[in-house]
Amino acid sequence: MHVRITHYKMKPDAIEAATAILHEMKEQIMVLPGLKQFINSINSDGTGCVVALVESREISDANEPAVQALWAHYADHLLEAPKAEGYDVIVDWSKSP
Repeated sequence: MHVRITHYKMKPDAIEAATAILHEMKEQIMVLPGLKQFINSINSDGTGCVVALVESREISDANEPAVQALWAHYADHLLEAPKAEGYDVIVDWSKSP
């Protein structure tokens, strides 16, 4: 298992518009090969982080062109280019309600 963590900086006045775009793109995001879980979080100052849990590093790396195309939808709302890092997952715990 692999996790891709992407830090980004959104224009604070664009958060609402960018969130609407995100919801419109849900299907495009969730059909990425190997994607198991997708979390996008943001603070009121526009700093945010995407956490994508993917089956393997190889699949995550192969998804890079598609991921860049998805980020292109946000170009007018970003203050700087997103910065992604990848890590091997050593545990994946979740708590059921």
